[in-house]
Amino acid sequence: MDILKTPTTGQEEPAWASWSDEALLDLPMCELHVEIREGFLEQPIAELNHELEARGLLFRPHFWLSNEWFTPDGVPGIAVPFYLAHPRLAKLELAQMLEVEGGTTDWCLRILRHEAGHAIENAYKIRRRKVRQQIFGKSSQRYPLYYSPRPYSRSFVHHLDVWYAQSHPDEDFAETFAVWLTPNSAWEERYRGWPVQKKLRYVDGLMKELAGTPPPVTTCEEVDSLPGLKKTLREHYEWKRRHYGVEQQSLYDPDLKRLFSSPLAHTDKPKAAVLLNRFRREVRRKVAAWTGEYQYTIDQVLEGMILRCRELDLRVPVAEDQAKLDFTILLTVHTMNFLRSGRHRVAV
Repeated sequence: MDILKTPTTGQEEPAWASWSDEALLDLPMCELHVEIREGFLEQPIAELNHELEARGLLFRPHFWLSNEWFTPDGVPGIAVPFYLAHPRLAKLELAQMLEVEGGTTDWCLRILRHEAGHAIENAYKIRRRKVRQQIFGKSSQRYPLYYSPRPYSRSFVHHLDVWYAQSHPDEDFAETFAVWLTPNSAWEERYRGWPVQKKLRYVDGLMKELAGTPPPVTTCEEVDSLPGLKKTLREHYEWKRRHYGVEQQSLYDPDLKRLFSSPLAHTDKPKAAVLLNRFRREVRRKVAAWTGEYQYTIDQVLEGMILRCRELDLRVPVAEDQAKLDFTILLTVHTMNFLRSGRHRVAV
């Protein structure tokens, strides 16, 4: 199920549900007055609780709406982004950020399992354990603003995108817990022979030890809950785009417009975004061979360029082979610029 397609409940729709994006952006977040119950979030939250129960764990996190996904230090609960509470807000998130993080049931569950890893550490004070510190590292390690992943490392699990386990010891634990908790993940087989097996076996043993034990930390504190957020949605998204680098995509526009053409000039020509998607893998491999860079790094640039082609509705005025060659050269140039600028680092 997708949040953008979630049917409305019997409750009366808020007035802002019919507003334009421009009008909605000027609304303070505290005036949204949305709730978790009776909406998209109920199913994945219920599934997470079922998975915890199936493992014999008594711990259940509490949930509240905020500006983003997070679990505060010391709190055995999970903040969920406001845009998942109503389809209209999800559409605004898509328009502003080009994706809706957690916007499908599967994606939402993956994030919830990760955040539950943080929450259960808080509930049982797991970070204080010496063995946990020896295996994952200390929580006192400073969180980076950005990190540079190593895609082929076998010392970390793969759960969320961009190799998030590599960003900090706490994220490493949360990602490992999420893989362990996921039904039918077959982690013993999937990670057979990898050094990360040590982490997974530790989590497996620790959770069996905690099964049936009530958590010592039970506070229901709600940090930065939605009713207390005074920023407008416009201010929220301006900060969010700066932090995650979405605005950088406009840097591609001049070169893309030179290579491709506007729909007004060539209405009968193929769409550039469709063409680029078709030979995406081939071009990515070529640029990786030429530059020696990881394909995931190149794909960050490629994805941004395809998005801009789609948004600008650019068309292909030349033969497909020529367009492919010209774009491969352009992608190589922008990849090298991307690496020199440091924007290939992933924001935490």
